[in-house]
Amino acid sequence: MSSRKFKAVFFDIGGVVVQSPLLAIREYENEHNIPNNYINCLITGWGSQGAWQKFERGEIPLFAFYEQFSQELSDVDKGNKWYVRYCEKKKIACPELPQRLHIDGRELFGRMMRTGQKLDKYVYEAILRIRAANYWRVIALTNNYSKVDATFLDLGLETRHLERYPGVTLESELKFLGWERGIVPPHVRQLFDDFVDSSEVGMRKPEHRFYIFACERNHVQPHEVIFLDDLGLNLKTAQELGMETIHVPIGGAVTALRTLGDKLGINLTEGSETEAGMLSKL
Repeated sequence: MSSRKFKAVFFDIGGVVVQSPLLAIREYENEHNIPNNYINCLITGWGSQGAWQKFERGEIPLFAFYEQFSQELSDVDKGNKWYVRYCEKKKIACPELPQRLHIDGRELFGRMMRTGQKLDKYVYEAILRIRAANYWRVIALTNNYSKVDATFLDLGLETRHLERYPGVTLESELKFLGWERGIVPPHVRQLFDDFVDSSEVGMRKPEHRFYIFACERNHVQPHEVIFLDDLGLNLKTAQELGMETIHVPIGGAVTALRTLGDKLGINLTEGSETEAGMLSKL
């Protein structure tokens, strides 16, 4: 029997509905002998005025983002301080830290975006089953970049950018980022009753007002929502507001969907568990 306690399911996109861009960061760190999760510490350490955060709110254009992102990710003074703090919090031994970094923000961002183009088939099937039940609203709550268009690309594209990236055009840059079909392809948007994108509304996770905005726009209360995300920080805010939360770690979609199905009272993993189990043995 379907649960009537909940009225909506909110899904993160990157890391839940599509493959996590964190995989590209992990790969980049391994290739450049950077400690695991060091780049994430830098991204989050800069706080609300960091390049990543401002770009997700649609506040800076693409090439200005690349420039600031590169500078921030190459700041080992701050990065080492924040990483030591991270290791202490996790109670893990701190590895040897970099003395110098020259991270190209455009290169890393491009790898992250191209990695995040693949739909998770288990989550995709689960969303279709939830939609077919015709009871719960299915909402995307995502830190994303849909505001990027020709105008947004051109703004801030100064002489120094043209010298660094000669011959760049809107078309070539979208191809580089894997965005030829759109930053969020139509077939992904069409999965949802509403698509709440940070860059379009000027708010982002984990800001409380972003979650409240999504609830109000969809006429639900936070306690009527189940929220799935791959990042604990985003889930923490949802919990504070009264939402039910489900963590979706890398490779953990089927387990998360089983939990979601139990909360909703429908089977979202029939056939998926067997297939996932077989794949794990390969």
